[in-house]
Amino acid sequence: MSTQATAPAHIVVPVKIEHDKEWRHSLRLKIGYLLATALVAAVFAYGFNYYTLSAADRPFSPKHVLLKPSGSVGVKLGMFGLGMFLLIFLYPLRKKWAWLGKQGSARHWLDNHILLGIAAPFVIALHAAFKFRGFAGMAFWIMAAVSVSGLVGRYLYGQIPRSLNAAELSLKEVQEIQAKLAEQVATQRVLGKAEMREVLSLPSQERVQKMPTVVALVYMMVLDVGRKFKIAKLRRHHLGFGEQVMTLGGLFKTRHPELERAIFVAGEEAAISKRVLFLSCSQKVFHLWHVVHKPFSYTFALLAIIHIVLVSMMGYF
Repeated sequence: MSTQATAPAHIVVPVKIEHDKEWRHSLRLKIGYLLATALVAAVFAYGFNYYTLSAADRPFSPKHVLLKPSGSVGVKLGMFGLGMFLLIFLYPLRKKWAWLGKQGSARHWLDNHILLGIAAPFVIALHAAFKFRGFAGMAFWIMAAVSVSGLVGRYLYGQIPRSLNAAELSLKEVQEIQAKLAEQVATQRVLGKAEMREVLSLPSQERVQKMPTVVALVYMMVLDVGRKFKIAKLRRHHLGFGEQVMTLGGLFKTRHPELERAIFVAGEEAAISKRVLFLSCSQKVFHLWHVVHKPFSYTFALLAIIHIVLVSMMGYF
């Protein structure tokens, strides 16, 4: 009797702990994006009338002593950007240092890596007062390219199905998950077959195989964005005018649990079907992305170090 009573706890508790960890990580990530946005927006708003001046007029601005790259605020922004830059490189280092690799999950590290990668170019741009010349300018534009390529890499990372421990799932395992979702889609009674066909519609395997790699990558993104609007349209068919307004035309969730459950299952089935369809393309581009992303990152690091050494020798610090 006691065994039956305690058994569910062994199942529920780990799931709850995992859910709490994910919730805390999501909260920290949102706070991080909010703080980074607030910092960049505040400095930019304060210095807008300075940043829009020509290089010849800037020395006559009362804000020049603060916002120039060697100014009291400009230097601090540069130091902050350098700190972010050092933290960005912890992500690839954790794969080489065993003790660091045991800290947290790979996906959480990647999320933080991307946050820093997005915020750092804006902080460095403020440090440079939007004047990019010499080694500093080259380093900035390479960093911007690294940041954009990082966003593409994160998208590709999400297209390769993974298990909870971040190991890539085999195609057979993915197809098994897809089959289970398809069963749930077939048994739901909320959405009609015509509505489901619209959400689940995908190009044929033959058509995908004939696509050039770049075209296939763009098409994947188009399908993901299009699915959001298809689901919104699907919601609108089941909502009154007032609810359509409250959910911004079906873009946000409704208060109907059965409808949202059916939509969630349909969306998941469509997403994983798309991933299976484009799996070979995603893996190919992701491995190619690694070849491009790393050299750009290391080049940026080298130029940033040269810039720091030069300004230190010239007495700007």
